[in-house]
Parts: sequence; C-alpha cells; structure tokens
Amino acid sequence: MLEKKVVTFGEIMLRLTPPNFLRFVQARSFDAIYGGGEANVAIALANFGVPVDYVTRLPANAIGDACLNYVRQFGVGTNKIVRGGERLGIYFMEMGAAQRGSEVIYDRSNSSIATIEPGMVDWDKSFADACWFHWTGITPAISRGAAVTCLEAAKKAKEKGLTVSCDLNYRAKLWKWGKTATEVMTELVKYADIAICNEEDAEKVFGIKAPGVNVLKGQVEAEKYLYVTQKLMEKFPNLSKVAITLRGSISASHNTWSGVLYDGKTFYTAPTYDITDIVDRVGGGDSFAAGLIYGLLKFSGDLKRVLNFAVAASCLKHTIFGDSNIVSVAEVEKIMSGIVSGRVSR
Repeated sequence: MLEKKVVTFGEIMLRLTPPNFLRFVQARSFDAIYGGGEANVAIALANFGVPVDYVTRLPANAIGDACLNYVRQFGVGTNKIVRGGERLGIYFMEMGAAQRGSEVIYDRSNSSIATIEPGMVDWDKSFADACWFHWTGITPAISRGAAVTCLEAAKKAKEKGLTVSCDLNYRAKLWKWGKTATEVMTELVKYADIAICNEEDAEKVFGIKAPGVNVLKGQVEAEKYLYVTQKLMEKFPNLSKVAITLRGSISASHNTWSGVLYDGKTFYTAPTYDITDIVDRVGGGDSFAAGLIYGLLKFSGDLKRVLNFAVAASCLKHTIFGDSNIVSVAEVEKIMSGIVSGRVSR
C-alpha cells in the first residue's frame, strides 16, 4: 500500500439514465447514479488499493450528502470536499445501441462547483499527504471560477513537487463561459507532467490531428498517433509522457479499444480489444487514466506493462453500468494475461 495519496479535483453529478435502453421520450423512470471524470478516477484507484482523496464542492443538502456517501463507500477520502453552493449538477444519459448513438444532456448550470472561486479549497491541506494530482479538461470548461480554481490547484501541486496528470477531455457543450478551450488549456497544461487524451481531444483543443485518421469511420491506427504525442511534447516541453486511448466505433454496442504511450523516446502500443456487447462506455477514458496512474505508481520502470494495464482496465469498464470502473487489480491482470473468455468463476 502506498503511503502518499493521489488527489483528484472536479465535478461529480447525479446521472439519470432511462432503463433498458429506452429513449428519453419513452422514459417513465430513471436509474440514478453519481459520476464525473475525476470522481471516476478516484473510485477506480481506490478499487486498486491506492489511497486517494477526491476534492470537489457539494451543496449542503440531502442530495449532496447522498453523493458524498456514494463516493465514500468505495474507500475514497472525502474529508477535503467543501460544502456550499445551490445544487448538484445533473446529466441525463440516453444509452445508445447498435447504430443509434448515446446522447448526453447537461443540467449543471449554477452547480456548486460552477460557482467555486479560488481560496475556497485549502490546497496546502489537500496536498499535505499527496504525491499526485489529477484533473481533467472538463473542470475548467464548467465556468471561469472552476477554471481559475483548477489553475490555482495545478500551480500549488507543482510548487509542492507532486506529479500532475491531466486528461484533455474536450466537451464542446461546456465551453460557453467566454474563453475557448485552447486559451484556457494552454495555460493549464504547462503545469502538467503527463497528458492523457482520446483519439480526437488533441485536435479539438490544440489543432493537433493524427494524419490520415478518420475517427467517424473508426479508423484509429495506433502508429498514426506518434505524430500527436510528439507534437504535444513539442508544444509542452514540461510533459514527460503522453498517453492516448484509441476507440474504434463500429457501432454503439461494438467498439475496438486500445491505447498508446510515448515518453519522448519510445512509442508503446497496447493490444486491441474487441468489445462486442458494451454495457456502458461512459468513463472509459477515466478508467484508462486511473490504470495509467496506478501503473506509473506501481511499476513505472516497465512502461509497456503500465500501458497494457491501463488499456485492460478500461476495457473492463465497458462491462460495468455507471461511470466508475469497479474492478480489482486481479481482474485487470487476468485480462492482461489473455483470459478474455468471460467464463464463470466458481
């Protein structure tokens, strides 16, 4: 067990999903669960046995309490969470199937974290027993206050010598508060050591596109992404590693899944998994980030193993309903060893 903690910071929301792949217009009830990028990473890491604290701002009401208890049940530290603001953000998730894609509708305006301001979180206290800080591009997209608070945290983490990882996580529906993703993320990523993204985040945020790739047609050849990793490192010389998830979308129910990792010298590629019956793909990138962080903390001298662990962990996430990857290290290592038959364990 590691002595020092990983700290993640961002928004967690109430997720409402029509059951049984119903469309919104058909729904008469919703399955309720909680999720958000950085919370998902924290929960996955806790399941891997990594000490982790999650930092956010929750309303001081019963819904905020329910959300707090949801996170706490997985062993995530919640004593750095601050309370205040008017409401918990909500997002509605219509699950796609076959050729019908999933759809997300946000209802998160004026949420507790959208109205956060610098100084509300005691970052000295939050990072006192930490070795790692993780944030995603979703947080600065929420509001000006969330963006400057995220920058405050990243600067403090670097000042204290923590490793900082960021997932670019571009969300077009969120960048509405006045500045572009490029403007804000360019400043923030300067304080990161490790950048994580999916097959098109670097293009959406920084205009860096893998040559000859057509994401909409599912053409995501791993070798094409060496260019993206190199260009990100050229733009941000502070980065020591860049990792990219590669999703080939054959349909909403059938994806291929892999990833790459570059350390400035060697370009690593992972096996490709064929995921034919997706239960829930939300949080796939977050589970990859958690697997990568776990691997770098546990066996950083073997980057091929680090990448393979992250990809196998996030492959498993597609089999689990909800945002979070609730799997063990042993289950991930079983997939890594090539046991992918799904046979009953008795």
